[in-house]
Amino acid sequence: MTTTFEQRGVLPILPEEFAEYEREVKRFRDGEWENPDHFTAWRLLRGVYGQRQPDAQMMRVKIPYGGLKADQLEALGVVARDLAPLQKGHFTTRENMQFHHMRLEEATTAMHILGEVGLSSREACGNTVRNVAGCPMAGVCADEPFDVSPYAAAYARYFVRHPVTQKMPRKIKSAFSGCPRDCAITAIHDIGFLPVIKNGKKGFKMVMGGGTSIMPRIAPVLYEFIPVDEYLKASEAAFRVFDKADELRKNKMKARIKFLIDRIGIDQFRKLVEEEMKGEWAQKSFDPTPLLYLDDEEVDAPNPNAFAHGSNSRNGHGSPEYQEWLRSNVAPQKQTGYNAALVKIPLGDIQAEQFPVLADVLRKYAGGRARVTQQQNLMLRWVPNAALPSLWGDLNALGLGEAGADEITDITSCPGTDSCKLGITSSMGLAWELRKSLMDMNVTDPLVRKLHIKMSGCPNGCGQHHIANIGFHGGSMKGPAGNQIPAYELFLGGAYENANTRIGERLKARVPAKRAPEAVKRILDLYVQGRNDGEEFNSFVSRVSVKAFDAVLEDMKEIGPLNRENIGLYMDWSKTILYKLERGEGECAI
Repeated sequence: MTTTFEQRGVLPILPEEFAEYEREVKRFRDGEWENPDHFTAWRLLRGVYGQRQPDAQMMRVKIPYGGLKADQLEALGVVARDLAPLQKGHFTTRENMQFHHMRLEEATTAMHILGEVGLSSREACGNTVRNVAGCPMAGVCADEPFDVSPYAAAYARYFVRHPVTQKMPRKIKSAFSGCPRDCAITAIHDIGFLPVIKNGKKGFKMVMGGGTSIMPRIAPVLYEFIPVDEYLKASEAAFRVFDKADELRKNKMKARIKFLIDRIGIDQFRKLVEEEMKGEWAQKSFDPTPLLYLDDEEVDAPNPNAFAHGSNSRNGHGSPEYQEWLRSNVAPQKQTGYNAALVKIPLGDIQAEQFPVLADVLRKYAGGRARVTQQQNLMLRWVPNAALPSLWGDLNALGLGEAGADEITDITSCPGTDSCKLGITSSMGLAWELRKSLMDMNVTDPLVRKLHIKMSGCPNGCGQHHIANIGFHGGSMKGPAGNQIPAYELFLGGAYENANTRIGERLKARVPAKRAPEAVKRILDLYVQGRNDGEEFNSFVSRVSVKAFDAVLEDMKEIGPLNRENIGLYMDWSKTILYKLERGEGECAI
């Protein structure tokens, strides 16, 4: 098998793997795999994940460090249009794209379509090094020591198909931030890198052992500085230590690397890493230069003069709507005259018909490139000042010109029970309803507007609810006669901006799903009415304690009997049948 790096994308595309996938799926259908779990593990390494619906698959496509090109966006649109029954794709908090309700056989076709443009699903699932997340401002941020994108790409290239990382105790989530503000949220990742220049030499601050789910942890520092010619070696050593920790394999629910580091401590873990680096495997050059993905975006940046005339009046340069979009969605780059503009993708869902038009927008305004964000949005870079009104007009025509990116109406959610076996509640259903409720409120208070709401359909945290100002995770309650009711647990005071990542505090109150929008309103009312001048939400939460919020939500847990008046409480959002907790075994731990 020959590995070559396609110029169109970060990851090496091996067409022979497509034929292998097609062959093994046929063998599975014919009953030739003796152990179905072995096939599941094999399938996951190819990025194909079982759903709660019978014979339905989710295909996850890796977008390394969030970097996406116009032709790749078009190819994703072809998959959404031709192979995804829901006619849409879903950007995740891991900067992947997911397609749901596909059949096993259809993934082969998708692999061919995506491989042509340099996109891959290889190791997007399974106990591997998953997609590497990046900062959407990397390369254009005024505060960055250097652009981390080429090094994030080298990391992704180094570990894909790496023999050490194919069957680890559990998955590894990685992130590269571009500056000390930690916009890629390395603090909640298994492994993370922040750029540092020391004595004129490039390197990284390296953190390990972060995570959310059942034991949320902020990643401690493994190395304050590791040179760029050693970060791959240190990473491999850490993964070798992790892979050898056989005690982790005894309980897959507690097999993430954070459990090992939490148990033995980061200092002892560092000693194990350094001992591992004495091994024969480490006695070679780890210079990443041959693996770097060098993409000179500035060469293809639009000519500012092309937008100098006639665009302002045509697209309402002075309109309040445009000014609000400019305020909330646009930030200047370090390159004079250019901007980064966020395209708000509601709940990360993009419709099949939007893909090709958005690809043309990328070509016209952003040099044919964009970055996916962990907030499930898309960032266009290299937008000239004079092009901003025209860009807003084109996005509006596409239905994607909404202001308020990364603000309170820009809710983050995992798919929940719409597709996930582990889902307890319809987090997407609640997210859509809550988004509508907040839009109707027309929030103008700047301190409220800047809040973040995130939700997950179960405790695992795929929606990153632990680090939201207001976070929800799915659960259930029982009515007076024992009937099940969809519900949510709440977290308050989480944060992830400006290097201030913190886990929110859990409330005692558990709120029925249908009352969650009212719960948010009460939370906001308590804050607005009780805060000091200029007091931010998290500071208010710390001052009054979560007990104050528990008190205002106390009566919401009272459930009447299942009857005509109360039947809505016994149904989940976007569902028309009585709720029943149906949670299967997730495939992440297989």
